[in-house]
Amino acid sequence: MKKQNADGIVIIKKYANRRLYNTETSSYITLDHLATMTREGRDFKVVDAKTDDDITHNVLTQIIMEEESRGQTMLPVSFLRQLISMYGDSMQSMVPGYLEASMDSFRRNQEQFKSAVEGAFAHSPFAEIAKRNLQMFEAAAQAFQPPAGGVAAAPAPAPAPKSKDDEIAALKAEMARLQDKVAKLG
Repeated sequence: MKKQNADGIVIIKKYANRRLYNTETSSYITLDHLATMTREGRDFKVVDAKTDDDITHNVLTQIIMEEESRGQTMLPVSFLRQLISMYGDSMQSMVPGYLEASMDSFRRNQEQFKSAVEGAFAHSPFAEIAKRNLQMFEAAAQAFQPPAGGVAAAPAPAPAPKSKDDEIAALKAEMARLQDKVAKLG
């Protein structure tokens, strides 16, 4: 029997023995499962099995502590010190809203950046240039690899360019790029 509340939030029960029970799947789960659910955008509520108190905040904090202890540190010490110093401060009540708004803004910017990068070269002249450069690099790499017999083979012929002018322009551009690279190394 799947159990969610009216808002579609999955109910997780935490027992005194520290075991977590997912009422949606009728199975015991771990904090790692809850971390995965969070990354997938699944909404859940953790309740104490005996008192029915909402302990979601404590469990999420515990997940963060475990992630941080595994070397997945994301929270700098200076941030943690500032956060701790805000407890008991007159501004304490404003901090949760500020942090939530900041993370929402960060998430939106992250998604916009990802979309911009993914779409930047699609269906543009740069996509074709990048494809040709990759083919040239692959041909150059093959030229330096000996075949199975141990004797170096002639480089594989490059794919035929659309025209001689295109080939010359591509070679000039590649030559300029390589000269810039050599100049930076020197």
